[in-house]
Amino acid sequence: MPFSFPRIYPILDSSVIPESDRSQFLLRLGCSLAEAGVTLLEYRNKSGSHAQVLADAFILRAAMPAGQVKLILDDRVHLVEVAGFDGVHVDAGDVPPAEARLLLLPEHIIGTFAGGDTLIPGILSQPVDYFAVGPVYCTTTKQTDKQPIGPEGVRRLRAQAGPDVILTAAAGITLATAAEVLEAGASTVAVSAAIFHAADPAAEFRRWQTELN
Repeated sequence: MPFSFPRIYPILDSSVIPESDRSQFLLRLGCSLAEAGVTLLEYRNKSGSHAQVLADAFILRAAMPAGQVKLILDDRVHLVEVAGFDGVHVDAGDVPPAEARLLLLPEHIIGTFAGGDTLIPGILSQPVDYFAVGPVYCTTTKQTDKQPIGPEGVRRLRAQAGPDVILTAAAGITLATAAEVLEAGASTVAVSAAIFHAADPAAEFRRWQTELN
């Protein structure tokens, strides 16, 4: 049975993980998010070593049961199967989506960036499961020189992509703006700072679920 993408796609950036309590922090966080009902989560670590990323990934996988939560690793395609993760997100400069598909199992989830002002020519022919679009709003979580597209940009990209493509809208989305982005045509909203900068990320995720589902 195909995976059903949730309306909220949390992205855990390594910048929120304290070095002094890294393992226990990740274990507590992963368990609490699973209990809160998270079914899809991306772990992103742009600067850590492969060994560090893999160590973090093992903890998250142990805390978030494979049958309950799909875990996506940012960029590091060669670590996905070793970590027991369910997929990968690749962007420009990473392994190309077609190569990632060859390296992973057919059931692995693969996502890639599809565009901002307009869809990247030919992107919909890539062998991926979802396409990220944005930035929707300004963000400090991920470095980008792209201009925010707003909900109107999401609506424009939905018209270009058609009704059946999974579009993940990303960057700067808050609970106050998420409903408008979903109404504009996003299949799911990718959220990092708005959830993981909260005092209790699991409680914040529950609040998002209540408001958006």
